[in-house]
Amino acid sequence: MAYIEGFVAAVPTANKDKYLKHVQEAAAYFKKLGATRYVECWGDDVPKGTLTDFYKATQAKDDETPILSWVEYPDKATRDEANRKMMEDPDMDNMTLPFDGARMFWGGFIPILDE
Repeated sequence: MAYIEGFVAAVPTANKDKYLKHVQEAAAYFKKLGATRYVECWGDDVPKGTLTDFYKATQAKDDETPILSWVEYPDKATRDEANRKMMEDPDMDNMTLPFDGARMFWGGFIPILDE
């Protein structure tokens, strides 16, 4: 069964083109590590909530846009191995993100419905 790793972050709106270039490179990298699908979504209709929302969760500033992305793997073992390889990849230490990675959050998910 597929395994999903999801990501949420806030990206400076002015960096949208830089972000797109970054994630195009990331997609190829994740696929090289076994991902079967890579999806990036730029916030468009993201309401601000009273208690919580994407802006609060990422501590987004007024000039930032929330993003939602996910990477699909054939199974959890492939995802775990991909993460291990990324952590050991010296090129990851030199990567510059076009957003504040400290405010990005992510997690692994087991699909329970896929229609």
